[in-house]
Amino acid sequence: MALELPVAYGYYFTSCYIYDTLHWFPLQIKKSMRKIFIITALSLSIFIILISLLNPHVLWSFAVLLPLIAMGLHDIFQSKQTIKRNFPLIGRLRYFFEMIRPEIQQYFVESDTDGRPINRIDRSVVYQRAKGQTDTTPFGTQHNVYAEGYEWLSHSIIPRNYHQMNHDPRVLIGNKHCAQPYQASILNISAMSFGALSNNAIEALNAGAKIGGFAHNTGEGGMSNYHLKHGGDIIWQIGTGYFGARDAEGKFNDENFRKNALLPQVKMIELKLSQGAKPGHGGILPAKKNTPEIAAIRLVTPGTTVYSPPYHSAFNTPLGLIQFLQKLRQLSDGKPVGFKLCIGRKSEFLGICKAMVQLDVYPDFITIDGGEGGTGAAPPEFSNSVGMPMLDAIAFVENALIGFGIRHHIKLIASGKILSGFSILRAIALGADVCNSARAMMLALGCIQALRCNANNCPTGVATQDKELVAGLDVEDKKTRVANFHKTTINSFVELLGATGLDSPKDLKRMHINRRVFMNEVRTFEEIFPSLDTKILLSQNIPEGYKKEMELAFAEKF
Repeated sequence: MALELPVAYGYYFTSCYIYDTLHWFPLQIKKSMRKIFIITALSLSIFIILISLLNPHVLWSFAVLLPLIAMGLHDIFQSKQTIKRNFPLIGRLRYFFEMIRPEIQQYFVESDTDGRPINRIDRSVVYQRAKGQTDTTPFGTQHNVYAEGYEWLSHSIIPRNYHQMNHDPRVLIGNKHCAQPYQASILNISAMSFGALSNNAIEALNAGAKIGGFAHNTGEGGMSNYHLKHGGDIIWQIGTGYFGARDAEGKFNDENFRKNALLPQVKMIELKLSQGAKPGHGGILPAKKNTPEIAAIRLVTPGTTVYSPPYHSAFNTPLGLIQFLQKLRQLSDGKPVGFKLCIGRKSEFLGICKAMVQLDVYPDFITIDGGEGGTGAAPPEFSNSVGMPMLDAIAFVENALIGFGIRHHIKLIASGKILSGFSILRAIALGADVCNSARAMMLALGCIQALRCNANNCPTGVATQDKELVAGLDVEDKKTRVANFHKTTINSFVELLGATGLDSPKDLKRMHINRRVFMNEVRTFEEIFPSLDTKILLSQNIPEGYKKEMELAFAEKF
């Protein structure tokens, strides 16, 4: 017994010594990696030269060794990256794995439900529907139905017969001011510019829209021949740069606008105030990207840097906005005209509503983009922390229009992660009439969410101008996939609508959607986003949650 304690201590101290020695040894190696690299490079070179005296063919080894030595020496003498300087050659592995981290994350780490911004389950459904493959799932849902935020539809015991329902629901966009109303599909292609997307991607989207009879939004980058080549219906978007409708100084030009607006493919005109991914942020077209082709489309000087300001120069008040929209409608011979925005200050939108009532002039539609919307490139602070999410925004805008008694003049278009029949149904239940989708349409084109939209090296040829990569995107194949995705997603929506026991999307209400707000508490959307009574914002009984915002809302200024 007397020896057991010293022996135990002996084992303990021996173990500690071995551990410290092993821990110390790699630290010393780490501290001298530059020396080790130089010694190894010299030793190998001398060894090869000596061996070559016996066998000259060994000198071919330098074809591999010399580039590696050159890379290592470059690492040692450069001063921008400490890791590479301290660990020549092998330090490059850190940057290589960082480069392929999104692929590792997507293919080996993330589960089917936790991928961002779009999870594997949703991506797979888009791929399957685009390719015409089976889109059913086995063994039940992978979602945690008891988790906070889980949402579901209230179905009826007496559902409608799916085969007897309208499989192509349409919405007429155009109010009393409109001479050429448009019958829009409830799902269309959201705004994506040529330049952000490749020419083949734009062509495939428009050709798919032509096949499926739905609309294709041009984005604010102007209307290219690729948008027009296949004859699909066009929503021409005009942003703060007025591309395709500007003069040499960048101001709005009536004549140039009218040339494009009167094209037969252009069915609606959308004035972009802001977008969900980067509201309040302007844009820059670098000189090196301003090719003669893009310059001709945007009516700018090629080879120059072109700025899109964060605000419009054609108006600066809510009254000015409504008057400008009326001007666009007149210049386009009465085509439907509306505006797109991401909701920021509620008082500013209420000011726009006051301007509509004051002038008795209304846009034909308003597109609501959510803060979760996508973009090719945006500062992370804007993507992550600016702009109201889509569901909150739709509920607010719907309430505001009803509260002013003007909802019947205006159709609402929802935009922000519209991926499935349920996401369409949820948006319509909140107040939308029509939905637009961008990223789901990109997935239908073959996008793999590589997260390289801002690097010009999109591997699928969707979000790049690299001609070699673009050539891999086959328009004939992908246009069919876009049309397939649209058709099957609409069918999914109709099936869900039938499950509620309803015949028309107009009958969907907020009470039809449920959300778990706590583990043991469920609320309907009507409880979460209470509806307003018609014209209540024009009365003396303004709801408490709107009083302060109404006080700050003015038709004469933002």
